[in-house]
Amino acid sequence: MDSGTTSLRVQHAEQSLGGLRPLEAFAPKVLYAVDGVTTDPAVTTDPEGIAAAARAAVAAGDGHVLDETAVVFPNGAVTLVLVLAESHLSVHTWPEEDLVAVDLFSCGAIDGELVTGELVRSLGLTDLRVQRLDRGSARRR
Repeated sequence: MDSGTTSLRVQHAEQSLGGLRPLEAFAPKVLYAVDGVTTDPAVTTDPEGIAAAARAAVAAGDGHVLDETAVVFPNGAVTLVLVLAESHLSVHTWPEEDLVAVDLFSCGAIDGELVTGELVRSLGLTDLRVQRLDRGSARRR
């Protein structure tokens, strides 16, 4: 891919998400951020393995993947983004540091702690830094 402009691919959900999450608009919005060092350095350069682990973790947390994309950088680093019915999950790697960063933005209906815990386990992460940040309008809390 060149460093010029890219075209935005816009998709519309093929099914009504109302059946999946009827009160999603009123659910808490939470950002889970996890940084960890992997016990298996090969994980940081394996987009298929990361994607499989991420999909399984989302399913375990009762989430729904709508779309996914991954980019592999010249040093082998991977950025994976899953678009979820419940918001999104991203995984970023830094092979030179054996570092994996996971960000899950949820709209409350997905079990974010379970999703991030499954990813920590399946990617073999240690030396964890885990943060939870409530998001959304202060008047809704």
